[in-house]
Amino acid sequence: MGKILSKINGPRDIQKLSMDELDILAEEIRELIINTVSKTGGHLAPSLGTVELTLALFRVFSPPTDKIIWDVGHQSYPHKIITGRKKRFGTLRQLGGISGFPKIKESPLDTFGTGHSSTSISAALGISSGKSLKNDDGMVIAVIGDGSMTGGEAFEGLNQTGHLNKNIIVILNDNEMSINPNVGALSSFFSRKLSSKPVVNLKREIEAILRSVPGIGDNIVKVVKKAEDAIKGFMTPGMLFESMNFQYYGPIDGHRIDRLVETLSNVKEIDARILVHIMTKKG
Repeated sequence: MGKILSKINGPRDIQKLSMDELDILAEEIRELIINTVSKTGGHLAPSLGTVELTLALFRVFSPPTDKIIWDVGHQSYPHKIITGRKKRFGTLRQLGGISGFPKIKESPLDTFGTGHSSTSISAALGISSGKSLKNDDGMVIAVIGDGSMTGGEAFEGLNQTGHLNKNIIVILNDNEMSINPNVGALSSFFSRKLSSKPVVNLKREIEAILRSVPGIGDNIVKVVKKAEDAIKGFMTPGMLFESMNFQYYGPIDGHRIDRLVETLSNVKEIDARILVHIMTKKG
């Protein structure tokens, strides 16, 4: 077991590491997954693609207060290793061992039992609604990928979430098994900067000033929003999600921990429904 991984016993340990140490940890986790799955069998490639994302999620958010839902579940091996199951990881998919999918009975950090695709967004909406009723703190994050966005339930979840104005964060892990958008450096830079707190606050202040113009304020705001949508449509592939009342940011390189942490830290502060689009390589 790797030098850094041997010191990781839970998500809080991730927050103590430097970016360089996180990069080393990512490689140690990949090595453990490859060595284990070569013996036990399992979903190797999807989990290898989510190592940096998993580390970034635990760096920015605070489970179990914040709820992370994996869809489909075979992206979750790095999650299992970090959440106290690294010593049992060799029993993966074995009789009496740990499951190949998130399992509520296995860990309190397995928020939702996942065995089928396209369920995470609907589950996130349900958990977010329950939190609102109980006045519970914490955010709800759904990670959907590996083709799951092609399922109808995923779009039903997006549509209903937008309709109910429930604030969740959806992370679309796009390994080109579902959609294949523009992934240029300009698009990534544009989205990361648009999600920053100063830019979000500036946009709100400008909108308030424009709306205050007597008689024509609302019309000016509509024109400005159309111009912004046109720029986003040119720079990013996210207008589909914007139409369902989600703020779209991406595509982001899903193997750059620093960029993932920057983007997730920014969107965490935005009071809205968020979809972050990341690009990863399966395997």
